[in-house]
Formats: sequence, C-alpha cells, structure tokens
Amino acid sequence: MVVAIKVLKLQHQRASKSFIAEGRALRNIRHRNIVKILTICSSVDYSGNAFKALVLEYMPNGSLDSWLHPSANDEHHQLRTLSLVQRLNVAIDIACALDYLHNHCQAPIIHCDLKPSNVLLDDDMIAHVGDFGLARILSEDINYSHSQTNSLAIRGTIGYVAPEYGVGANASTYGDVYSYGILLLEILTGKRPNDDMFSNNLNLHQFAKMALPESVMEIIDQRLLSEEIEVIRHSENYNKIRSIMHESLVSLVKIGVSCSHDSPKERMEMKDVVVEMHKVRDFYLSA
Repeated sequence: MVVAIKVLKLQHQRASKSFIAEGRALRNIRHRNIVKILTICSSVDYSGNAFKALVLEYMPNGSLDSWLHPSANDEHHQLRTLSLVQRLNVAIDIACALDYLHNHCQAPIIHCDLKPSNVLLDDDMIAHVGDFGLARILSEDINYSHSQTNSLAIRGTIGYVAPEYGVGANASTYGDVYSYGILLLEILTGKRPNDDMFSNNLNLHQFAKMALPESVMEIIDQRLLSEEIEVIRHSENYNKIRSIMHESLVSLVKIGVSCSHDSPKERMEMKDVVVEMHKVRDFYLSA
C-alpha cells in the first residue's frame, strides 16, 4: 500500500499543537472527501530527538493548487487543464466535506485553513480536504477566554482567511464558508487571491462581483474557456451549449461571491452551497 507520510518540523513553535489538533480532528471522522489518517507516530528518532508524523492515504494526482497554477518548470502539469465539469466536481467535493464537518459531526469542526494546496486529488480526480493542523472542534472552544480566542483567530492563510478573524472574532463555520467562496472563485478565474493585480480596494471577491453578470466570461480562466469552446465549436447546438455554459458560470460566480461577503451574516451555509452547486452541475450537464 502506497501512503503519504507527513513529518512535522518540531522546531516550529506550533508543530506539536498542530499534530494534536490534526489527530483529534481526524480520529472520529470518515468521509469520502476528507483525507483519511491511517495511523500516527509519536516517538524519538535515531538521534534521540522527538519525532512526530501522520501516515495518510496517498493522493496520486497531487494538490488542486498544482492543477490551477502549474509550475513553469513542470511540463507535465503545463499540459493538463481541469475541464469545467472537473472543476465543478472538485468544488462540490470540497463543499460536501465542509458540510459534513459543520453539520454532521458529533461536534462541528472548523477547518480554518482551506486553500488549493490543502485539497488533494485521488486517481479518479475526487477531491479530498486535508491538513487539519489548524482545525477547531467547536464545542471545545466554548470555555476559551476572549484573549485565547483572539490569539487563535488569525490563523489561516492570507487571502483565504475570513476578514473578521483579523479583528479578533471567534472561529466559526462562516470563516470556512468565506475560504470556500474565495477558493471557488479561484477555481473559476485561475487567479490567486494574492495576485499582483489585487491592490488598494480590489480583491478577488470584488473582481468577481463587478463582472456579474454580463462580463463573467471575461474573468474566467482562459485555459478553461479555450478548452471548452474547442470541444463545442463544431457542435450543431453550439449557441445553446455556450448559453448554458455562460449561465452556469454566472451561477457559480454568484455562489462564490455570496460565500465571500465581508459580513458573516451575508454568507451562505455549506448545506445550502451543496444544494446550489448540485443544481448548477445538473443544469450544465443537461446541455
């Protein structure tokens, strides 16, 4: 059996806490869209130094990040582009994982660090959410003091972390929803939230919102559009299929924008996101 081994660098200040958080978050959850932890190792190495590692199921197709942003030096990935259906499927897989964590675990679990590099793809291109080193189990946070919560709140990755965390708000499921919204917009546009084009008051959320609805095709990842147009170019129903594709992309961008509002109260819940994403996929596949 081929496995992936995540060895923690224990010289980093949060490494031990991350190891405990990931183990506790993953020990009782089972879902097809969450990376499975096979076992853990906490021991000493040959030099007598502490050694901690997680043994995880191996994902042959690597991270979503490597597909969305292939390295210029990686010729193999340069030749591969995710189709719209594949991107839809991946986005739905991620939404299903978050819905499970938020609504179907014994205690709600907040991932706190959702981004493309933490989404892994298996042989069948099914997405699995991984890296629970920053995860919070909601029921365990109730008794934290305000100062403790503040010190934890800003965890995450710049560009994906919910804005309320930056001003000391408690970790919540709506923080994950924000990260999902940004991730969905990245999947569609091919642009990272920290792209050089985003400065001053312009960010990925505003960039997508301003394109709705007429200019959506102008912001979609051109690699994706080129491939999709080429596939349908000679179809007898070209105009109908292109219209359905446009409407589907508008709906997806709307979901991404809705999830990434600055105000948590304006964001969707993941259970509703899953429903809407399935509707879009069904509509697109009807073409």
